Amino acid sequence: MKLRGDGRTYISTIYTENWVNSPGQEEDNSWQAFVYVPHGSWRILKIPLDSYLPTWKGNVIEANMEMNPSRVVGMSLSLNAEGGVPGAKTGPGDFRLDVDWIKAMRSL
Repeated sequence: MKLRGDGRTYISTIYTENWVNSPGQEEDNSWQAFVYVPHGSWRILKIPLDSYLPTWKGNVIEANMEMNPSRVVGMSLSLNAEGGVPGAKTGPGDFRLDVDWIKAMRSL
C-alpha cells in the first residue's frame, strides 16, 4: 500500500468468503491488522497476510484459522480512534488518509 497519513492508526480489513456459514448466514470472514501511517510524506507499507488476525464484529477471535488468499472477496481501511500503535494520535477529531495504491503481492 502506498499511503500518506496523519499520525493515526488505521485498521486494514480483508474479507474472505466464508465456507462454514450456517443456513441464512451470509457474512464473510474478516481478518484485521493495524496500520500506522506517520504524518506527512508518502509511505509504502507491506503487511504480510499472517499479520492479519481473524475477527468477528471488530474483536479478535481465538480460532485456529488460516486465511486462504484464494477466497479474498474485498478489503477496507478504517480509522482506529482508540488504541492501536503506541505513540499514534488517538481520540476524536479530524483525520485524513490518502491512498495512492493498494496491491496484493506474492512472496517467495
